[in-house]
Formats: sequence, C-alpha cells, structure tokens
Amino acid sequence: MNNPKKVFIVGDGGWGTANALLLAGYGHDVTVWGAFPAYTREMREKGENVRFLPGVPLPKTLRLTNDVAEAKGADIVVLAPPSKYFASVISQFKGLVTGQQVVVSLTKGLCEQTNKRMTQLAQEILGLPDVVALAGPTHAEEVSRGIPTAIVAACTNAGKAAAVQQIWSGPRFRVYTSSDPAGVEIGGCVKNVIAIAVGCSDGMGFGDNTRAALITRGLAEMRRFVFAYGGLPETLTGLAGIGDLIVTCTSRHSRNHSVGERLGKGEKIKDILGSMQMVAEGVWNSKVVHELAREFKIEMPISEAVYQACYHDYDVRNALAEMMTRDLKSE
Repeated sequence: MNNPKKVFIVGDGGWGTANALLLAGYGHDVTVWGAFPAYTREMREKGENVRFLPGVPLPKTLRLTNDVAEAKGADIVVLAPPSKYFASVISQFKGLVTGQQVVVSLTKGLCEQTNKRMTQLAQEILGLPDVVALAGPTHAEEVSRGIPTAIVAACTNAGKAAAVQQIWSGPRFRVYTSSDPAGVEIGGCVKNVIAIAVGCSDGMGFGDNTRAALITRGLAEMRRFVFAYGGLPETLTGLAGIGDLIVTCTSRHSRNHSVGERLGKGEKIKDILGSMQMVAEGVWNSKVVHELAREFKIEMPISEAVYQACYHDYDVRNALAEMMTRDLKSE
C-alpha cells in the first residue's frame, strides 16, 4: 500500500473487530479501543475476540488499547459502540477527535433518549462538521472471513464519503457512496425491528410466503418512516435498505432474527435477553420507532407488534390474526 492510514476503532465488538481485520488486511495501521481492560487483555493473550467473533484470529499487527488518548493521532476514527451506549462511550473522546479526521459510524440504531441518528449524536457530542455512516448487508462473521459483500458510505460531505469508499474498498468489499445519511441510517435501524418480526414468523413455523410478505410489507414501513424522518425513500432500494433488510431477516448470523424466533416459540423477552452475550439492536430500536411513528402519525403495524412484544410482554402468536384482519386497502 502506497499511503497507509492510521485507523482508530472505538469499540471491540464483532463489527468493530471485523472492520479492524479488513483494514489491517489492506496494510493500514489499526488500533482497536475497548472499554474493559480485562477483556482487552484476554483478546491480546488469546489472539482472538472470543466473545464477539470466535474462531477468527487477530493479526499480530493489530493493536489493542484502553487509552482514549490514542485517538488523537489517527487519520480515521471509527465509532462502533452499541446504539444504547453510543453517546456515553464517544463522550470520552471529546476534544480528542476533530473535524480534521475522517470519522465513520458503524452503529445502527437511534438514540433512545433523543431519537437522533448516530451520526447526529457524534457531530453534536464531538463537535464535528460531518460523520460518515457506513451500512449495508455486512454480518461481522462473514466480513471477518473475507466473504464478499458490498456496502454504502453516506455523508452530506461528498469528499469524506469518497475517502471512506477508497479506504474500505478491496477485492472482497465493494463500497458505494450516498449523499443521504438519514435514509441509510434509518434503514439500518428499522430493518432490525422487521427482522425480529420475521424471526417470530419462523419461530411459529410459518413458511416462505409469510417471510416474503413480512419483508415486503416491512420495507413499506421503512419507506414510510424514512420519508417522515426526512430521508429519501429511494435510498431503501439500495444496500442499506433492501440489502441489509434481506440479510438481517434471513441469515443464521442475525441476532435480531434469533430473538424473534425465540419469541415466536413462546419465550419471554427478559429470558431471551438474559441469555444473550451479544446485542440485538432491534429490541432497543423498536421503542424509538414506536415513539417516532406516533409522533409522525404513520401506521407501522409490524414494528408496533415487535415493540409490544419487547416492552409489554405481548404474545406475538396473537399478532397474525390482528394484522391479517386489519382494514383492507390498496398496496
């Protein structure tokens, strides 16, 4: 590589680690920051992210740290904490991350307290002019093993979106650009909620027809929501919309689908979440989507059923009759 970059990744979860492996593989100088020193030591000693990306070796060139100050000298700063903790984690980097760096958000979801997108939060908390959102059909388990995919880098600053496109693109990872971060980020949020609904259907033993109908009508809800939020509905015909929706609703790697499948089999949400090490963003996202849908006065029956199941112990096995007998209308 002619011009290797210094990359600092905030968050040692599966997706943060997968991006670290991708960029280190290109020859960039990559450091991963973790919030918990004991776990960072374990990763260093075992040469593997045992909890979040088991079975994938970490290269010796990859640096692991708990020192926030190391973000200061990076060319690229990547933000990858879960959406629920995004604000509190990145607040530790205030004054260390500046507008001179290219800052990228990998986190899908909306803030539960403010209903804001992750790039908006990062801009406000860190005092940045712009942040690039990177999203698409990219399960960490596959990206970390070099399985080909494509993704979209979205930013109102076309130059920074193009910079991310150049840095992340490779023989097995193709990046497109977009000027619609709102559409990209909202698509990445709502699709997690729809994936729980599809998991519920599979857990109840329904078939391919049901799954296809839920994905299609879920996409209609996503378009409605994106338009009301101020994004471009046509963005959802791309990788961060239908692409990410398909993979999250159908993949064995999808934690959101797994949560839904267990709900469909009759398990309680508190028991499901209590048994999981990894985050299912759709559970948190469903509350924000519910609140904003009410504010926007838009109908989102699939997302609403997921919210009721996640926050009010609603038995999703009752949802079929309720949705199928709603007032008939044109598509």
